[in-house]
Amino acid sequence: MNKRLSRLRRAKRTRLRIRDLEVTRLTINKTPRHMYAQVTTADGSKTLACASTLDKELRKKLKVTGNVEAAKEVGKLIAKRALEAGVNAVAFDRAGFAFHGRVKALADAAREGGLQF
Repeated sequence: MNKRLSRLRRAKRTRLRIRDLEVTRLTINKTPRHMYAQVTTADGSKTLACASTLDKELRKKLKVTGNVEAAKEVGKLIAKRALEAGVNAVAFDRAGFAFHGRVKALADAAREGGLQF
């Protein structure tokens, strides 16, 4: 089994557990160049808030979009947008990625921004 399939298997297991909890989900995705985050309903049918390094607000601020500082900015922005949408508690879906580096930076920034998970 290769690295990608292992990550997707871990992601599927996490999503099934979160679906059983029936709680709003903060999902992230990362590529070497960008970070993406979105808050979806418990069943995943509707996106309530989204943020990424491609947003116009962040593009002006950031020089490099694939580092920890960029992930922190995305975390702050997703927390702000989620609170505006009326969501304050979420389950963190890291999509099978290890909880360190950019993933951890985004999660910590979202917590500082007011999201609880």
